[in-house]
Amino acid sequence: MNDANAKKVWAYIRSSGDQLVGKLPESPRHPKGRNPYAHIALCIKNKYGQSYKEIPDDLLSDVCIYIDYLVNNPS
Repeated sequence: MNDANAKKVWAYIRSSGDQLVGKLPESPRHPKGRNPYAHIALCIKNKYGQSYKEIPDDLLSDVCIYIDYLVNNPS
């Protein structure tokens, strides 16, 4: 992904992570609470097999749709 698109995705992750603060289920591995920004980044990596910076530019809209899904379905 080019730098401009990577910055757009990171900004979208940040704004979406803000919406997830306090909404993710508790986990014994995270006694101080879960990090919603890391959660979104990890879910992207698990789904696409690479970090958001490595995903091809043509998948930008798919990544944003997936981030919306994560916000609407916190897990």
